[in-house]
Amino acid sequence: MEGKDLLSIADLTAEDAWRLLRLARDLKQVGARPLLAGRSLALVFEKPSLRTRVSFDVAMYQLGGHAIYLGPTEVGLGQRESVTDAARVLSRFVNGIVARTFKQSTIEELARYATVPVINALSDEEHPCQALGDVLTVWEHKGDMHGVTLAYVGDGNNVANSLLYLAALMGVHIRLASPPGYEVQPERVAWATAVARQSGASITLTADPEEAARGADVLYTDVWTSMGQEEETAIRRVAFARYQIDQRLLSLARPDALVMHPLPAHHGEEVAPGIVDSPQSVVFDQAENRLHIQKAILAELLTASP
Repeated sequence: MEGKDLLSIADLTAEDAWRLLRLARDLKQVGARPLLAGRSLALVFEKPSLRTRVSFDVAMYQLGGHAIYLGPTEVGLGQRESVTDAARVLSRFVNGIVARTFKQSTIEELARYATVPVINALSDEEHPCQALGDVLTVWEHKGDMHGVTLAYVGDGNNVANSLLYLAALMGVHIRLASPPGYEVQPERVAWATAVARQSGASITLTADPEEAARGADVLYTDVWTSMGQEEETAIRRVAFARYQIDQRLLSLARPDALVMHPLPAHHGEEVAPGIVDSPQSVVFDQAENRLHIQKAILAELLTASP
């Protein structure tokens, strides 16, 4: 992976994913380590962020490097400055680019013209760093990942896409429960299904959240309305009314099932009040592990960057 991009979970092999998880575990144990001393990272964000911005900034600091935050007003990708020009200019200044954008095509264009590694910190189609941090969390709590059943209840969004891809790579059984019209796209399911045949994973698609939750090791959900979809809020609240993790749904899962959410959470919508603070919740472990998986990603990709 050295010197390459991370735009999608599909860019990884199972061996790549396991190497990142093991490195993240090791870096979590040792804390700060100057693997990237003297190197700089550009954080190019079209969307505001708490966890993504802070975790990448702190990750770079703990690895001995320096992060530079560039919000919408500093760059204005595709407006004040073209994506291609920004990619080429930043490549002259920094050793890597982390991009949080609305469109996946923007990140792909950055990567096409940049001469340094580009990392997808979130787009409308994928959230690979989140999925890797999530699997790190499950691994810590469950041990062997092979055969774990993860039930995702909610919108077939970027998080669902990346979880589906990573589950298929790593032999994790995944069940996706979404309202009709909000499912993961068929072409993504087809890719994951082909990969799952090799890993031993299974993929279940359903409109019934109870079917997905029954006997699961992990219950996972995300917001009903993502950033940029605010005009759909009222419609989505109706469509997703049944797709909430509450005590009733949790009771269908295994007694030691984990509750996961990438945050920010809308308490009373996709999670019932109190669920995030319940004994089975590992939501804040997930948040912390964004830092550690991002240290692993940066160490892996930027070590060979010129």
